[in-house]
Amino acid sequence: MDNPLAWRPQAINTGNWLAGYSLNALRERVGTDRIVLPICSLGTPAEELTGLAPLVLPPLYHEALDDELRVALVSRITECFPFYHETSRGGESSVELIELPARAHPACGPTGGVVAFSVDTAVEEHGPHLPLATDTLQSYAVLERLASEHPGVVLAPPVDYGQLTWGLPFGMSIDITAPLLTRYVTGYTNAIADWLEPTAAYVVDVHGSIVHRAAIQDGLAASRIGRWSFRWLHDPLVALSGDRGDQHAGGVETALIEFINPALVDAAWWPSRREELLAKQMSLEDAVRLSSDLPTFIERVESERLNGIVGGLENYDAIDGADLMERILGVSRTDLAALLPTG
Repeated sequence: MDNPLAWRPQAINTGNWLAGYSLNALRERVGTDRIVLPICSLGTPAEELTGLAPLVLPPLYHEALDDELRVALVSRITECFPFYHETSRGGESSVELIELPARAHPACGPTGGVVAFSVDTAVEEHGPHLPLATDTLQSYAVLERLASEHPGVVLAPPVDYGQLTWGLPFGMSIDITAPLLTRYVTGYTNAIADWLEPTAAYVVDVHGSIVHRAAIQDGLAASRIGRWSFRWLHDPLVALSGDRGDQHAGGVETALIEFINPALVDAAWWPSRREELLAKQMSLEDAVRLSSDLPTFIERVESERLNGIVGGLENYDAIDGADLMERILGVSRTDLAALLPTG
């Protein structure tokens, strides 16, 4: 896209970018509204993409793909979305592929700086009250702040697909698998190297799967960018999140999204239906235990009609979104200082 932040919704469940909608809102639109997956060039004007259909998935980029990878990614995405093929609703609806002509576009910012982008799972359910792109929204709130503090930092569009497990039983979640993620990250990073000619790359994610993180770093290591740094942005929050059983779409992510933009939290659900949300969340312990047995995970979700939150929404009462963001920014500023030129 020409504007690396053009995908960012101003409010949940509005506009054409599908990742700005919640799990429940999309369930109501699947089968009614046309959904497209675009393949386009870096720098494609955002309005060209949003005009394609009522609901537009995040794009794949021509420059990051070879023919084999393109076929494999499209096949995997359509297996997962809108409902994973092994769930009871698998095959219920479909996604239309639209491949725009490959074109060279001007760089999205000055060349020769430190490029920053995220590799998150932007198409991953985050319960009834948060948008699918919750992880990417957090990443770019941090990166935008860093870019405002350092003119030498240039934002690039996000990599919006990654490896995940927990979202698949609920729907509206795409897992491209670790091997495909590694290949796509390498292709994307090489494309960014050609487009923005950076001196270094700062790459972040919020999603946090260990497999996902390893795949990103493998992809970066295989790229042509010699200087890079990777950060899982929730690393400084572990004592306040995972250690409390609050891992996915719970208190920490709700507080952070609310801090970034309160309009991105669905007020029809939070806090007005708090007890209903708490009653249908899955515990972190159960999610970890079931991760290696996806059929049983799916059966549990479908039989109990769980809502996509994994543990710890009640943790919201013990944390503060502004404090969480400052903790993330603290480690990110240190990371970035090592990449920026001195003197």
